[in-house]
Amino acid sequence: MVFEAALPIVYRDDWLIAIDKPAGLLVHRSALDRHETRFALQMLRDQIGQPVYPAHRLDKGTSGVLLFALDRDVGRALSGQFERGEVDKRYLAVVRGHPLEAGEIDHPLPRMADEYAGIAGLGAAQPAVTRYRRLATVELPHAVDRYPTSRYALLELQPLTGRWHQLRRHLKHISHPIIGDATHGKGRHNRLFQDLFGCHRLLLAATEMRLTHPVSGRDLQLHAVLADDFAGVIERLGWTGAGFR
Repeated sequence: MVFEAALPIVYRDDWLIAIDKPAGLLVHRSALDRHETRFALQMLRDQIGQPVYPAHRLDKGTSGVLLFALDRDVGRALSGQFERGEVDKRYLAVVRGHPLEAGEIDHPLPRMADEYAGIAGLGAAQPAVTRYRRLATVELPHAVDRYPTSRYALLELQPLTGRWHQLRRHLKHISHPIIGDATHGKGRHNRLFQDLFGCHRLLLAATEMRLTHPVSGRDLQLHAVLADDFAGVIERLGWTGAGFR
């Protein structure tokens, strides 16, 4: 995938900058995608002409709010907020099946290896908690697996911890994998969305982030609108206006 356009900036001040990361773009170099040569970190640095310091990460397939610091010390303070679970992050996801109206997934996850991030290999399982709220459901007249119809739901997800692939692994754990997830999802359902909607992406987006500004101390709310490909699926499924931004 080639990214030629400038990265959309959703917030900027003297200390912070946030972009709306497109799906398919890595935040920084990773051993999991050795062939990739373009990264949000590098692109944003070149775009604004100064160093940027990532405070957190989004999976390659996930779109939405991605926050950087413009100063190394501010970056450390910002990273500390994420590590302490002080940042409220909200995601939208399309999943297989009809989960309960609301719930909490409390399921430890093993650490995953990434040599570029200094993570040597699988380690002991770490605590991981995700809350979810069901916003909409649909049943499509298409046979997938052994059922004559196929069910899907739109969820708002709130990770209370920040483990690698946490949302994708947690939704798989409760048997409601995210559509478009080639690693933790179901290929038959992914292919159905490709055939019906021309959708070849992970249907997971970071739409909102709330935190305390590490310099001014004021409340900061960041938002990213759904990308056109994600929004198109929402519209086709009749979920426009289902209680999300």
